Amino acid sequence: MDSLANSLADRFGSRLVIAPSARAQYAQSEGHHAHQPPSLVVQPETVEEVQLLVKRAAEERWSIVAYGAGTSLEGNAATTHADSLCVDFTRMNRILEVSAADLLCVVEPGVTREQLNEDLRATGLFFPVDPGANATLGGMISTRASGTTTVRYGSMRDNILGLKVVTADGSLVSTGTRARKSASGYDLTHMFTGAEGTLGLIVEASLRLHGQPEKILAATWDFGTVEGAVDTVIATIQSGVPIARMELLDEAAIRACNRQSGLRLPEKPMLFLEFHGSEAGVADQLSLVRLLGEGNGGGQLQFATATEDRNALWKARHEALWAAKTMVPGAVAWITDICVPISQLSDAITRAKTAIEASGLFAPILGHVGDGNFHIFFILRTDDSADWDKARIINDAMIDHALAVGGTCTGEHGIGLGKRQAMQREHGAESVATMRRIKDALDPSGLFNPGKIFLD
Repeated sequence: MDSLANSLADRFGSRLVIAPSARAQYAQSEGHHAHQPPSLVVQPETVEEVQLLVKRAAEERWSIVAYGAGTSLEGNAATTHADSLCVDFTRMNRILEVSAADLLCVVEPGVTREQLNEDLRATGLFFPVDPGANATLGGMISTRASGTTTVRYGSMRDNILGLKVVTADGSLVSTGTRARKSASGYDLTHMFTGAEGTLGLIVEASLRLHGQPEKILAATWDFGTVEGAVDTVIATIQSGVPIARMELLDEAAIRACNRQSGLRLPEKPMLFLEFHGSEAGVADQLSLVRLLGEGNGGGQLQFATATEDRNALWKARHEALWAAKTMVPGAVAWITDICVPISQLSDAITRAKTAIEASGLFAPILGHVGDGNFHIFFILRTDDSADWDKARIINDAMIDHALAVGGTCTGEHGIGLGKRQAMQREHGAESVATMRRIKDALDPSGLFNPGKIFLD
């Protein structure tokens, strides 16, 4: 450590983090995976400093792990190897350009989604991808994040035009263009998107922006059963309604949100909805969705039109994880997710819910069900090995079922440490071998984020 630290001290000063107590903060995330603190942490402010760090780390044969807001759920930014350098991008948080005419912006990786949308407020534009946490955009790109608005606006994959990436030899690679589409060459932009920092360090991104809708209407809708709520979602998507948000919370999740956020909602399976468009367009969307839901046992449809009411509703949804954790004092959360074809969604959720009820675990189900993605929050005491075993069995069964019906082991959390075996099962030996060859070609020394995505 002394050799690398000494070589960086003059350039980075207080931005070189050496103290054990400060480095320990980088061993924490919102996931349940235990990992060690990095050996060193550096907070660069420019692309040139990132290039310097990569070159110095390569010379010393240190691994490099990129770090943003620490909101990952599968140990995606965990330190797993000795002699590890954590590159903390929170100081690279400048919005470099906003082009309203081209509906795009250029940002550094440490910009958070809330920061970007606050800056865009006066332009009439917004960036739509909303994973819930106030994650950095670099981290969202690296995990190919999606979230509550994906059903209408797409995931990070759909909203990236180009990247600048520092590769293993310290070179700066530019991908993509400002044009809305291109048929030129390999799609390097989307190769780095979702690579979880294993192929290079993202230092700049060009992102698509969208116009603020004329009318926004949010609503909550309770159902007698989870099946009725999910069947309403399926019918809505199959009918082509361009709904902006369609979130499922089961009765356990509603109970936790009521306690945490004071919503006073009926403790029943519930859909949180949001409609975007013109006044007439929103009215048409609502009319059709109401008709579909009433046939599936929909109860009271409550509306939130005022900005503060909508914000309170989605704030409660985004804080559902913390709300669930407070229901079991001293517990931690294991958050897992799968994604299935929309036609298979009802069966997948019903299977998971039946298994949870049989196990006796407290494990709320929530989901961005408009795109077939749902989550389970297993709330577990650290010393209860029997409950952890039950959660593993349920998680494995969920993944097996998702893969059997043509789905995926993770809709948005990524692979990280937690789903490496599941990825092998999903893609098969030949596809994983192809991914490994790409990794070896771009990072022959295994410099970037070792131990992630692939089983050692």
